[in-house]
Amino acid sequence: MTAFRLTPAVADDFPDTLIALVTATGLRGREPWPDTTTALEDLEQQLADGTWQPADETDPRIEAWHTAYRSFGTNPRRIRPSVDALGRRLTKKGTLPRINPAVDSYNGVSVQHGLPVGAFDLAHVTGDVVIRHADGTESFTPLGEPDTIENPKTGEIIYADTTGVLTRHWNHRDAHRTRVTEDSTHVAFVIETLHATRDGHLLKTAAQELQGLLIPHAEQTAVYVLSPAQSQVTV
Repeated sequence: MTAFRLTPAVADDFPDTLIALVTATGLRGREPWPDTTTALEDLEQQLADGTWQPADETDPRIEAWHTAYRSFGTNPRRIRPSVDALGRRLTKKGTLPRINPAVDSYNGVSVQHGLPVGAFDLAHVTGDVVIRHADGTESFTPLGEPDTIENPKTGEIIYADTTGVLTRHWNHRDAHRTRVTEDSTHVAFVIETLHATRDGHLLKTAAQELQGLLIPHAEQTAVYVLSPAQSQVTV
């Protein structure tokens, strides 16, 4: 069992934070996921037809993350929130990357709803996961760069376990150690908003849609909610 915890300091700074944790056990990442394939192709077709486009930095959902990044000293136009970077890539290329079915599923849900979504392979998480301000001594190895070690800036918001940093700049980039692959069988997907009052319904819908994509390919799924009022959940 892994506990996810939001520290009081982060809750105080961002009191309307709402995070959905969608978990899947017995995940089967090497079989076809036709619903995910269809969902991504539909989004790409809507973009091509001009009937839909990803949220950009003028959208309140993205702007909120830019404001948050600046508050802890990160330039969001140089180091972009994940949903912002993914939406820009989709707009430019016309297609989403294809990584593996689980990652493709959460990428599609992220850009569709304008909310950051990430994931951790829980088999490689040590101890509890805490969303907190960095003290600057932690170590982080970026996704795709297994030989690189970074240290977050003091005050930067991170996800961290007892070994090190799982995401830098709140949701800019995930760690290599806990990346989700085709062989990951126990995964926690994280969907976030800083404005639950305004966008909580979007987060709920996004969590349901992601869970729906996971159900045919997992032994068990569940959804948990993390907030300042419910600052710890065990998954």
